Amino acid sequence: MSHTHAIVWIDHAEAHIIGINPDDVENSVIKPAQPPHHLRKGSGRVPEDQHYYHEVVEALRGIKEIVIVGPSDAKLNLIKHIHKHDHDLVANIVGVETVDHPSDAQLLAYARKYFKIADAMLP
Repeated sequence: MSHTHAIVWIDHAEAHIIGINPDDVENSVIKPAQPPHHLRKGSGRVPEDQHYYHEVVEALRGIKEIVIVGPSDAKLNLIKHIHKHDHDLVANIVGVETVDHPSDAQLLAYARKYFKIADAMLP
């Protein structure tokens, strides 16, 4: 993606990434290799799919400001992955928020509002 802003809505089943410029929007969806019902095995947990988080990170390369949202702990696991493996992207994360299950249109509207406010606070 070659956009200035992006919003990532992520859970354990999929990640919706919307790249935003004033005159362009690009949507993509990334899914993990294993379906989310494999997250729990008996009473233990299966390790997080780091390849899934890596694919999301790769889709964010070149984006200057990123907001990560989602309903579950997948958004936090993505941030942990970025801090551990992709230090260069840490400074580009400008927000993390809990958001339920919006449509892509609702997510885009949320992102536009978020970035409009964030851009207005810049000197």
